[in-house]
Amino acid sequence: MSAENPLLKQAVSLGGDPDAIRDFYKSWSKSYDSDLLLDIGYVAPQITADALCRRVSDTALILDAGCGTGLVGLELAKRKSGLTIDGIDLTPEMLEASRHKGVYRKLTEADMTGQLRNIDDNSYDGVVCAGVFTNGHVGPEGIDELVRVARHGAPLVLTVRDSAWEADGFKARVGQLETDGRTKTLEIVHSPYHTKEDVFCQLVVLEAV
Repeated sequence: MSAENPLLKQAVSLGGDPDAIRDFYKSWSKSYDSDLLLDIGYVAPQITADALCRRVSDTALILDAGCGTGLVGLELAKRKSGLTIDGIDLTPEMLEASRHKGVYRKLTEADMTGQLRNIDDNSYDGVVCAGVFTNGHVGPEGIDELVRVARHGAPLVLTVRDSAWEADGFKARVGQLETDGRTKTLEIVHSPYHTKEDVFCQLVVLEAV
């Protein structure tokens, strides 16, 4: 196991400030894929794509929320080539990297700490969100908007870094959404996240009600 990547240490200390997050990822966008995949063994794209693709049709319309450089979109397209995938992200430079992957129908700049104003209720057959719900980024209230834009019965597949799961209120929020009748919790699995750093996450699978 290696020491935690210094860029990741910086990332989790951004305090949820959208401007700081945007600037940070702008500077990281060019080396992001190699840093995550080669240096830390980031497996969230694979585990979320597997979980979502088991639960959607071959031609489903998917939202990749916080798509970054498009790593999740690539994994989804490998598994089901007929999917239509839209991506949203806070950072234009990350969206440009996603565009070069060639797997997205539409890519839009969006701040997941607030309302997703350009997306209607009940728009997507499935929602995936990998790497966003972690320390210093988007808080648990961001899950609510993903539920809103999912169609009734649609799966939502999320990763939540272990260090944020209880401490930052994600476990409580997931429970409250079910209590409120907005979601049904299908699965919560303790899963590898950064395999070269021994960092884990909760892989959360919800169904919009």
